[in-house]
Amino acid sequence: MCGRFTLKSSVPVLAELLGGDPPVDLPPRYNIAPTQPVASVRIAAETGVRQWQMVRWGLIPAWAKDASIGNRMINARAETVADKPAFRAAFRRRRCLVPADGYFEWQKAGRVKQPYYIRLSDDRPFAMAGLWEVWTDPMTGQRLESCTVITTDANDLTRPIHDRMPVILPAADYATWLDPQLAAAETLRALLRPFDSGAMRADPVDIHVNNPRNDDPRCIARRNGP
Repeated sequence: MCGRFTLKSSVPVLAELLGGDPPVDLPPRYNIAPTQPVASVRIAAETGVRQWQMVRWGLIPAWAKDASIGNRMINARAETVADKPAFRAAFRRRRCLVPADGYFEWQKAGRVKQPYYIRLSDDRPFAMAGLWEVWTDPMTGQRLESCTVITTDANDLTRPIHDRMPVILPAADYATWLDPQLAAAETLRALLRPFDSGAMRADPVDIHVNNPRNDDPRCIARRNGP
């Protein structure tokens, strides 16, 4: 799964990678957690260009009675995303990129879990395949936009840590994934594959990251020794 990630890259670097206009006040984040606002990139229906939008992490289906269901929808499995009722409409029409520069996973070691910070070998930011949705509160009429991150089988590097990993899309696939005119499930599913192990690294970090209230550089500092 993908339950925490970072986004600390500068706005110019993110704009160069993903296009559009990132929020100028986008703060560096070292421990993004579910239900928090996250940056996303999608195609604006009005203009057909890439648009940045802050959305809640944890997709709330349009048919949901209340927003709490989103707490369980932070990830969607690549194998079932096209068919599962919570995600299938968004998979056809509301795909997005979720920018990050690393994510955390926990490896079981006896009674404890060792957190790892996983990222590209060159520390460059990347984009995870995501879906977004709009939910309207039936009591207040307030609209809330939310998203989920799609996961796939772990690659050789991350499999000893966890059996799942987020779908990290190569930049060459961004346009295809975002194309609002594309709805062919098989074409889209072909993009949802494990990322190249040789282009990634995984380092143990301190359990400081376990607490979602901790959001500082210590979360990604490499742990040396026991």
